[in-house]
Amino acid sequence: MTKLLYLVLDGAAGTAGRETALKTARKPSLDTLAARGVCGLTYTISKGVAPESDAAVLSILSYDPHRYYTGRGPIEAIGAGLTLKSGEVAFRANFATVDPKSLKIVDRRVGRDLSTEEARELAKALNGMELSVEGSYVRVRATVGHRAVVVIGVEGASLSDQVDNTDPAYDRVGLISVAAMQPSKYLKRCRPMEDSPEAQLTASLVNEFSLKAISVLDKHPINKRRREEGRLPANAILLRDAGARLPPVEPISEKFGLRFGAVAEMPVEIGISRILKMEVEEVPPPSGDLRKDLPSRLEAARRLLRRVDVVYVHLKGPDEPGHDGNLEAKVRAIELIDELFVKPMVEEDGLGVDLPTLVTSDHATPFWARTHTDDPVPTCVAFKRIEPDSVKSFDEDSCARGDLGIIERGHQLLPRVLEMLGVSPQA
Repeated sequence: MTKLLYLVLDGAAGTAGRETALKTARKPSLDTLAARGVCGLTYTISKGVAPESDAAVLSILSYDPHRYYTGRGPIEAIGAGLTLKSGEVAFRANFATVDPKSLKIVDRRVGRDLSTEEARELAKALNGMELSVEGSYVRVRATVGHRAVVVIGVEGASLSDQVDNTDPAYDRVGLISVAAMQPSKYLKRCRPMEDSPEAQLTASLVNEFSLKAISVLDKHPINKRRREEGRLPANAILLRDAGARLPPVEPISEKFGLRFGAVAEMPVEIGISRILKMEVEEVPPPSGDLRKDLPSRLEAARRLLRRVDVVYVHLKGPDEPGHDGNLEAKVRAIELIDELFVKPMVEEDGLGVDLPTLVTSDHATPFWARTHTDDPVPTCVAFKRIEPDSVKSFDEDSCARGDLGIIERGHQLLPRVLEMLGVSPQA
């Protein structure tokens, strides 16, 4: 087959029938792809699941998260360059702002202005923390901005990933976290999800770490300075998505008999790409300036297209404004992606004509909801050998009328698209 560019616009989707950023944005190049191809909607995990990015990305790369997903913590750990030892449990973490007395959460993301350098210093203050259980230890690694990874272990013992989140924004359903529609405003107490000594011990260590972390962070010099500057202190750390092992997946290139590569900018996508044995073109973390960031993503995609068959490109831009309820900023992010990434590839690389293209989102982040929802996301497949449908705009309502129809489960999407291009999974 010819090559495939698989473009994922993180959180770009909204809710069909309502005002959305995709319907508001001026995006002539994405609309060109819609006009060149067939469109539809995809539930990136399944209907009723408002997914986190990691489970959704695993799903839209063809791996059913109900079968393969083992928690975000291990994925983030691999993406951050950590090795998970047997018996340890890894968590995705957010530095956050809380009232240290009441434990009420003021801001889950420290106002989104915690620099990676500040986060690294705060992580150093927590790394190696001793807990009350003999042989226990904590490893903390800052990643990008307010994000971090926390690994907890006990020498000579095994912990359990069957524990709940302390971050109230996400509810745990088995090992999959879903966005809470009415989250508590307080730091949650970690609770075991099964009646085992390992789960009870893990929950106890998590709760001890959470409280000790507040006492350390609240008086840290960085937070003293942030208060003096009128900024929120990063005086707490929220944990979610415990995992004790990596997903037991077949490498994606072996699954389809094609060489896969990924342009990944965040630890979770880097982790998934490494776990699936994709060739990874790492690019600098998002700077907050898409005009600065997108050219490097474009060139990385072009470099990979010279070496592999399928290039997965994950662009973070639209998601954060969705979480912030900022429609204008989300529209602007989509327009910049259209102008600085999609347009050059349409005009210079034959995107959607000579270069087959799949465009979608990993989940919806409607600005009115300020969180992920279970809305299906617009999806377009464009190539000169595929008969186009009547859709002319890449948005929720238009794509709902497309001939691709509704993909009910995200892990069915990539196999179906590759089959349209003449490729089936290896026997």
